[in-house]
Amino acid sequence: MPDADKGGVSTPIVLISPAMAIGSGYYRPLVAEFERHGWQARALRRRGFERGEPRASRREDWAYRDEIGDIAQAVAAARAQSPARPVLLLGHSLGGQLVAGHELTRPPADGVITVAGAIPHYRHYPYRGLHVAAMAALVVPALTSVFGYLPRPAFGGPGARTLMREWARMVLTGRPPYAAERPITTPALVISLDDDALSPLKAVDDVAQRLFSSASVTRWHHTSDHIGWVRNPATVVDRIVTWWHDAARS
Repeated sequence: MPDADKGGVSTPIVLISPAMAIGSGYYRPLVAEFERHGWQARALRRRGFERGEPRASRREDWAYRDEIGDIAQAVAAARAQSPARPVLLLGHSLGGQLVAGHELTRPPADGVITVAGAIPHYRHYPYRGLHVAAMAALVVPALTSVFGYLPRPAFGGPGARTLMREWARMVLTGRPPYAAERPITTPALVISLDDDALSPLKAVDDVAQRLFSSASVTRWHHTSDHIGWVRNPATVVDRIVTWWHDAARS
């Protein structure tokens, strides 16, 4: 595979951070679409949702910082493998929250893409977000106390106790579970999706406006749903490729 495209821009390595409760295998069509453009791509493992790996339980627990640490290790490995190639982080939903946390707390990647990445504050949701607030204030604390983790069929289940409690606090307070004392200046493409009940437009705008520098972020809205875009990723990948070419030449 060439190290540069026809325009002379080094082809990136894209590391994909999956959504909540979705394993890396779901992203095979997205990986293949990047590779069709001559890029490298790899979906990172989602703790608790990979075949043959431990599920969340009373004994198996982890937090946002652990998932961010996994991303940092993957970035370091990609840089060691191909030092000349830019490393881009693509985060889907929860993955978008995690790659933003990576950029704020670890040595940054060369570019960031979030798809349906959001600050899921309950006030961003329809009907005053009462259903989301109830999940965060009542369901998550109760079930994680009783079981030691968040069991199915609760949203995100089987979810790690600490991570789901951190998620619930973000829902109630609107504050991410990591320090956000400065804006992210990494070139970023923040993508929202149509009729997205899990990551409404206001919640995606909150990420773009609060966590990213206005000088570094590009906003784009895509007419697909929260999950379906992964199975038909051509339009999203075309937009990412165009955005990165523009960002790399600016």
